[in-house]
Amino acid sequence: MTRVLALGRRTFEALSVPNFKRYFIGQSISLVGTWMQSIAQSWLVFTMTHSSTALGLVVALQTLPVLLLGPYGGVIADRVDKRRLMVVLQALMGVQALALGLLSVLHVVRFSELCVLALLLGLNNTFENPARQSFVLEMVGPDRVRNAVSLNSTMNNAARAVGPAVAGLLIATLGVGVCFLANAASFVAVVYSLVSMDLGDLQTSPPARRSKGQMREGLAYVRHEPRLAVPLVMMAIVGALSYEFQVTLPVIARQGFHGGAATYGFLMGAMGIGAVAGGLFTAARGRTGLRPLTVSAAGFGLMILFASASPMLSIEVAALAAVGWTSVTFLATGNSTLQLAADPSMRGRVMSLWAVAFLGSTPVGGPVIGWIVAAAGARIGLGVGGLAALGAAAIGLYALSRLARPRLAEPGRASVAISSAAVDLAAEGD
Repeated sequence: MTRVLALGRRTFEALSVPNFKRYFIGQSISLVGTWMQSIAQSWLVFTMTHSSTALGLVVALQTLPVLLLGPYGGVIADRVDKRRLMVVLQALMGVQALALGLLSVLHVVRFSELCVLALLLGLNNTFENPARQSFVLEMVGPDRVRNAVSLNSTMNNAARAVGPAVAGLLIATLGVGVCFLANAASFVAVVYSLVSMDLGDLQTSPPARRSKGQMREGLAYVRHEPRLAVPLVMMAIVGALSYEFQVTLPVIARQGFHGGAATYGFLMGAMGIGAVAGGLFTAARGRTGLRPLTVSAAGFGLMILFASASPMLSIEVAALAAVGWTSVTFLATGNSTLQLAADPSMRGRVMSLWAVAFLGSTPVGGPVIGWIVAAAGARIGLGVGGLAALGAAAIGLYALSRLARPRLAEPGRASVAISSAAVDLAAEGD
């Protein structure tokens, strides 16, 4: 019993911080609404157009601003008060959801309007994402950041389990518009959690002074630091091709298993349940560093391939639960590795590049996967994502071998420095 209690305290350690607990509750409510909107939007686009390519286009438009402006969003996050920036941007996201909901309820929504609203939401995410990612450390401190990131991932995926299930029922009974309106209302909770925090308990990073070349400075910093550059490259590959579930799963639900919105929500919910279990495990026993990130990428790829080959709905549900487990392990490990390795003055810019790699890669991968699904089927599109994750794992494995290999052509202090870096990096994964 004592061991169980100790494990429970370790799993939920970050929730002992009052500000993070308040934020966690507010964000939990908001994320249920976010996943409801995600499911409703994908289903609305697919039923309006009957095109997987159009579905990929909308997803791409929602993430295009992150690709184009993501690094600048990180510069802004490093310059300003992150909490205040999040209050404004979260409120604007609520307005976007309200507009989409009203258009849908009144049955006047058009595909072009969906595209514009998706683009506006992506522009908002460009600046909100790096602020939110780097704000976690300010709430909990460096000792609890890995646990907090894992709990955030668990929260997101618990919402993935609840939101799609609720969305499927609402779409079937009341229509897609109600999902958007519910999401708009859910932003009240997270905005309240931010404005009611105890500011004295925050470990605020000093804002970076405004100067020329800060974006280039952040890119150069990452380029010369393997502990940051390699995980970002891995995330870019996985983000582009492996995380396109909004493109593949609606088609699998309808064409692969002859279902509707409820089946789609059920598949996404199964993945969310698996991710919750994986997130809790990572919160209690997860590690940071390139080695565990490589292992988690390999596991993620294998599980996606398993899901792509599942012939029955029951097997697909189990496979997607495993996909959820491995996906949250990969995300939480990569996120916390970057936060702990980044200099505080650079953290916003580093996490903006994480957002570019994760979300900004979708304008490339979304249409590609959509085209593959249209040409060869949803299972092939899903399988390509599995192979991409395995490719990212291969890059991580290659980087580990290179970092562990001393440069014999440059004896002396250079070789010692490289060997020391390799030892430090390997130690992070042990």
